[in-house]
Amino acid sequence: MSGPLDGVRVLDLTSVVMGPMATQILGDLGADVITVESFRGDTNRSMGPGPSRQLSDVSLNLLRNKRNVALDLKHPDGRAALLRIVATCDVFVTNLRPLPLGRLELDYDTIAGVRPDIIFCQAQGFPSDGGRANEPAYDDIIQGAAGVPDVVRRAGADPALLPTLLADKVSGLVLTYAILAALYHRAVTGQGQHIELPMVDALTSFLLVEHSSGAVTGSERSGAGYRRILTPHRSPKRTRDGWIVVFPYLQAHWEALLRAGGADDLIDDPRLSHLGRQSDPGFGYATLERVLATRTTADWLSYCGEGGIPATAVGNVDELVASLPDEQHPVIGAYKSIPSPVRFSATPATVRRHAPFIGQHNHEVLAEVGYDAEEVARLEAVGALRRSRVHPTPGASPGSPDAGDRH
Repeated sequence: MSGPLDGVRVLDLTSVVMGPMATQILGDLGADVITVESFRGDTNRSMGPGPSRQLSDVSLNLLRNKRNVALDLKHPDGRAALLRIVATCDVFVTNLRPLPLGRLELDYDTIAGVRPDIIFCQAQGFPSDGGRANEPAYDDIIQGAAGVPDVVRRAGADPALLPTLLADKVSGLVLTYAILAALYHRAVTGQGQHIELPMVDALTSFLLVEHSSGAVTGSERSGAGYRRILTPHRSPKRTRDGWIVVFPYLQAHWEALLRAGGADDLIDDPRLSHLGRQSDPGFGYATLERVLATRTTADWLSYCGEGGIPATAVGNVDELVASLPDEQHPVIGAYKSIPSPVRFSATPATVRRHAPFIGQHNHEVLAEVGYDAEEVARLEAVGALRRSRVHPTPGASPGSPDAGDRH
């Protein structure tokens, strides 16, 4: 079945997680995504363990629904081949910083000169018109610059980064919706455009949705920060046999929990009123901890379910992965596929292509843009195109001669 972006073609010149995540989503939604990598391949191919030196567990999902061409963009023939591909594309996505992009002569004006109605998406760490435009930016750096450690400090802990690629993934989602909006604008007007996404702006705006509270109008002397979220007591609570997360949103929820946990004496305590919990959320969470310790997790889940009180057991990451559906990669074999979180009734997202090896689609894609077999062979001979056949030799490193693909 065709996804909602069937017919859209994307040139993906991104690396690591942010850009590849955005283009994976576009690919899941039906776009024809062509990734262009260096001969050694992208960093995400070696992020953590995996079944192949070219495909880590991370990249098996991150690179799906994409075709791959391995070009040397510093070689004039490699750059020329890229521009031939660009001429057939609707979207050009890159996370190269302005200086490297300029050195390769792949800026917006150049790309729009090849395809005037192109959606050109440039995502880097910091704004291009600022002093940090060409600084390297990874998730750790952007979390720090956007204030994540400060929010953790305000919650009563030492400044820390969150244990997830927060900046990369938030920026990837923002990049995706920016592309979709630009595609809609082009469908209506015929006009392409240049999109810039500084990661630091994406994560800062994400963080300040609630944590600008108290500072936007200066209503709180203590400054920014949403109190209920910042209390160190906001955490899973122990039951008699495990852990649970319960969020008694309504006053009736609190009263029911207090009765069930033997804390009837606190039902009329003003500190557990709506206003009281807002001004001193710590007391409410501490009371919840005391109450939930009186029963088992299963007892509380049953009780909360019957009473309509929001509650859940704490998920285990290993169990969550084990519950994922199985896919069958033609070379690697079975792996767990992370499904698209969006469910379309008419145009569902699907896995149409499994993660490719480096340069797996060199011949296929170049043939589509007018290269014949002799021209492709010449590109390989001069070092502009990575020699590639079908699948890599097991155990060979991506940059070694033995990584040339076997039949």
